[in-house]
Amino acid sequence: MRGKFDAQLARLNDMLIEMGAMIEKAIGLAVDALMKQDGALARRAVAFDNEVDQMEKDIEALCLKLLLQQQPVAKDLRLISSALKMITDMERIGDQAADISEITLLLAGVPYAKTLEHIPQMAEATAKMVTDSIDAFVKKDLELARSVIDSDDVVDTLFNTVKSDWIQHIRDGSADGEQAVDLMMVAKYFERIGDHAVNIAEWVVFSITGKHGVKD
Repeated sequence: MRGKFDAQLARLNDMLIEMGAMIEKAIGLAVDALMKQDGALARRAVAFDNEVDQMEKDIEALCLKLLLQQQPVAKDLRLISSALKMITDMERIGDQAADISEITLLLAGVPYAKTLEHIPQMAEATAKMVTDSIDAFVKKDLELARSVIDSDDVVDTLFNTVKSDWIQHIRDGSADGEQAVDLMMVAKYFERIGDHAVNIAEWVVFSITGKHGVKD
């Protein structure tokens, strides 16, 4: 019986890795569409969110099966309950990647007033946080989970930089203030993606230590 349970736990890990790859792809699609002002790519990114939503449902079903059909010990119970919490944040990351692409569709056809320097950096940093948080869960790597939590400061700093740059652009009398507001919203979505990655990492800490947060 335990052998079957362990096999299902391994399947859970594989599915979490797959969902992690999906949301990393969602972030990549969103930022590519944004940088290229590619409406077709943006629509593809929006549609991709349906696949992320389905994966969340599949993982939730497996977790409930493990809880109802087996009798997990405390450590296994922490792991399964953490996975259920994680997929909620992962699904929201997919939603926010789609939201970014919705804004890209609004911005299509009008050249950007200035180079989007820091937003791609935010996208890269948040995608790494997402990947590392899921790796930390699968590998039961406490230090990697904590490094994700610490990385949020980098994303927050980039967000503040983007916000300051575009606010200054508006103050300088730019006629494209609406575009500036839209791009600040894009940056806010990336900042939220970083927050969700932190949430995932905190649940990893809980799954390992039994305590939610950074400290043992």
